[in-house]
Amino acid sequence: MEVVPAWAPAIGFTLLPHAGGFLGSSITKREIPAWYKTLQKPSWCPPNWVFAPVWGTLYTSMGYGSYLVWKELGGFNEKSVVPLGLYAGNLALNWAWTPIFFGAHKMGWGLVTLLLTTGTATATTASWYNINKTAAYLMVPYLAWLSLASALNYRIWKDNRNEK
Repeated sequence: MEVVPAWAPAIGFTLLPHAGGFLGSSITKREIPAWYKTLQKPSWCPPNWVFAPVWGTLYTSMGYGSYLVWKELGGFNEKSVVPLGLYAGNLALNWAWTPIFFGAHKMGWGLVTLLLTTGTATATTASWYNINKTAAYLMVPYLAWLSLASALNYRIWKDNRNEK
């Protein structure tokens, strides 16, 4: 008898990244009207309503990519330590950004966190490429969004450094 249905890992891996987004959303919902709204932002800053659907799509994409890598490598084992370890580190950094930027109002440290997130996302994508090209390609929109997010974080930090 099969203990775990065959589809369960695909669902679990795909939903895992959303956990951090869900937890971070309580911080952003509180801080957008109270703090973020007061900050000077560049003209090219996306409207607030764009962020949730974009992150939801990106989290789903990268989560499914991690499942493809896990499945290709036969689960958690010696071969999966680096590609899934890089991914886990990337998720931890990704999830840390919201409490740092929105929760603690540390815009400079938020930028550092985003740059580290982009570095680990790039390393993750490169490590996945020779394992499962589809998984690596699923990371490309995330990398593009991290580039935009880093530029936006930089401009917000630069333009609001003297604010209390």
